[in-house]
Amino acid sequence: MLVSWNWLKDYVPLEMSPEELAERLAMSGLNHEGSKTVGDDLCVDLEVTSNRTDCLGHIGVAREISVLWQSPLKIPAAEPNVAAAKVDDLVKVRIDCPELCYRYTARVIRGVKIGPSPDWLADRLRTIGLAVINNVVDATNYVLMECGQPLHAFDLAELGGPEIVVREAIPNEEFEAIDHKTYPLEAGMCVIADKLGAVALGGVMGGADTEVSEKTTDLLIESAEFAPTSIRATSRKLNLHSPSSFRFERGVDPAGVDWASRRCCQLILQIAGGELAEGVLDVGRAVPRREPVVLRFSQLQRVLGIDVPREEVRRILAALGTKAVRSDDKSLEVVPPSWRRDLTREIDLVEEAARIHGYDKIPEDVRVPMTASHRSDRDRVQDQVRRVLTGVGFDEAMTASMVPELWSDAFSPWSSGKAIVSSTPLLRGADVLRRSLVPSLLEVRRINESLSNPTIEQFETANVYLPRPGQLPDERSMLAITSGGGYFDLKGVVETIVSALNRHVRVDAVETSQPLLAPLRSAELRIGGQVLGYLGEVTPAGLKAFGLRSAATVAELSLAVLESCAELTPQYTPLSPFPPISQDLNFVVAESLPWAELADTVRTAAGELLEALDYRETYRDPKTDGPDAKRLLLTITLRSATGTLTGQQAEAVRESIIAACDKAHDAKLLV
Repeated sequence: MLVSWNWLKDYVPLEMSPEELAERLAMSGLNHEGSKTVGDDLCVDLEVTSNRTDCLGHIGVAREISVLWQSPLKIPAAEPNVAAAKVDDLVKVRIDCPELCYRYTARVIRGVKIGPSPDWLADRLRTIGLAVINNVVDATNYVLMECGQPLHAFDLAELGGPEIVVREAIPNEEFEAIDHKTYPLEAGMCVIADKLGAVALGGVMGGADTEVSEKTTDLLIESAEFAPTSIRATSRKLNLHSPSSFRFERGVDPAGVDWASRRCCQLILQIAGGELAEGVLDVGRAVPRREPVVLRFSQLQRVLGIDVPREEVRRILAALGTKAVRSDDKSLEVVPPSWRRDLTREIDLVEEAARIHGYDKIPEDVRVPMTASHRSDRDRVQDQVRRVLTGVGFDEAMTASMVPELWSDAFSPWSSGKAIVSSTPLLRGADVLRRSLVPSLLEVRRINESLSNPTIEQFETANVYLPRPGQLPDERSMLAITSGGGYFDLKGVVETIVSALNRHVRVDAVETSQPLLAPLRSAELRIGGQVLGYLGEVTPAGLKAFGLRSAATVAELSLAVLESCAELTPQYTPLSPFPPISQDLNFVVAESLPWAELADTVRTAAGELLEALDYRETYRDPKTDGPDAKRLLLTITLRSATGTLTGQQAEAVRESIIAACDKAHDAKLLV
C-alpha cells in the first residue's frame, strides 16, 4: 500500500518524523518497505497483510496512527448536495446473482464537465503511482485510495436502457474492458450488464463501451460489494488484475459502500460540476450484523506474560472502533467494527491490545505458562510409518497435488469418478487433483532413473481428492510406496508396517483387477473387513507409459485404516529363551488356490506354537503334477514360551498342518 504523507495529514496530525512513523507502524503490524520523495510529497510503502483490508486506504492507515499516538481522527462527512430529480426515475438496478454480488448501489449525476483534475488531487494520485486520467475517473480512484472501497463511473448515455442487471456471465460471452482487450467469460463470473450485454466485469474492470470520455455529461456511479472468491477466481482465470480486484478479493467494509458512493459524488460535484439526483438505488443484502466478542482480562497475562492495565485495554479497543456491550472487572464484551473483518475471537482482541500497547514492552525473558500439546493419533501413526520405511531403506518424497489427467486415469483404485479439473493449474499440463499418489511416485522414479541413481526406494504420505458430485472432494490421507523389488518384497514391507503398529493384526491379500498392475502379481490388501490398500508390480505397458526402464512395484495404503487398527500404547512381549524348530513343507495344490487361503489354514492348524510362517516360492511342473496344479513351498517356525520343544511335539504340529491342508484344499505334501 503506497501512502502519501501530505494526504495522511487530512485525517490525522503527523507530528512525528517519517522515520518514527515507519518504525512504530512496523512494530504494530504494518511493515515499512521503503519511502521516496515525489515532488513536495513523501510516498511511504507499507506492507499490508491479507487480513488487514482496512489499511488498504489512507483513512485506515490514519486510524492506526490515531490509535498509536492517541491523536484525533478526522473523516470527511460525505454529504453531497442533491437536486430535485429522483434517481428512481432515471435508472433501475436488479441483482440476479446474489451469491456473486452481495450489494449494489447506484447514484446518478447529470451535467458534468469532463476535464483535467485540480493540482491537489492529481499530485496525490501521482505520488502513489496512479495515472491521472480526467476529473471523474480521478475522483473514483481518489476515493478508492482514500477508504479502500472501489468505485466505477459509467457514461449513462452509453448504457443500453434504463435498467442495470448484475448477473452471472453467459458461457463464451465476450467482454471488451477499458484496456481495450477482449476477454472470453465463463459461468461463475459476475458482470454488470444492460439489455445489450456486459458493460463491466464486476469488481475487476469496467467496459470500453461505457467508459467516461470527453463527451460524457451524465454519470452512473457504482459502489458495490462482490463475493471475494468470485473476484479472485475471475482475476486469475483472465489474468486481469486491478486495484479494485485486489481489494474485493480480500473483502471490503460493507458499511463503507454507501459512504464511498456519497464521498465520490461529493468530489465530482466539486471538481466537475453537475447535479446529483436525489436518493440512491441500494439493492442486495443489508450490512451484516457483527457478533460480540468477549475478552477476559486474565487472558492478557496468560498469553502475553505481562499485565496490560484494564483501562488501557478499553481505550485501545474503543479507539480501534469497537463498541462496548458489557464491561466489568473480569471481562469486556465488544462488537467489532464493520471494517475489521479479522476480529472474531478473543485471541484477536488480545493481539490488538498487545500490538497497540507495544510488543517492545514485553520482556524477552517473560514467563508465559505453556502446556504441552497432545499429538494426534494420525501424527503418531505417520511417525511410526516413517520410522519403519526409513529403517528399511526408503526415502520420503514430496510431490504436487495437481497431476496430468493421463496420470490420474492410469491408476485410480479408490474412485471411478472423473477427476476434479482446476481452471488455474499451477504447472503446465497438471490440471486435475490426483486420485492416487502412485502416478506421482512413478514420475519421481523416472526422474531418478534418468539420473542413474542405483537404488530407488521411495514413499510419500499425502492427501488424494476423490470426486463427489455436487460436493467438495473427499480428501483422504494415503501412504504410497514404490520399490525396485518384487511383489513379495514390498508385501513384506507392508506387513512390517502393520506389525509395527499392531503385531496382532494380519494383512490379507485378495485378488484385484487394476489396469496398471500385473494380474498375477497384484492384490487388494485387507485388514479384517476394511480395504487397507492395493499392491502390485507395474505391467510392461505401465512401465512404458511412465517412461520407466526397470521393473517397479507399488503400493498405496489408507492411513485412516492404519490408524484404526494401530495400538499406540507401547507393548512388551518377553522373548522366549528356548530354541525354535523350523521345517519346510512343499504342497501340491490347485492352480486357483491363493496363498492367503493356504496360509490361513496353516496358522489355524499350528496353533500357539507357530512363531512364523514364510512363503518361499511357487513352482509348476505340468508333466508331473498336471496342468492345473502348482507347488507352494513354505517354512514354519515353531517355538514354545515355556520349554524346549521335543521332536514329537513338532511332528504333531506338522501332521496337524498336513491333515488340515489336505482336508481344506486337497493339498498333497511332497516328501
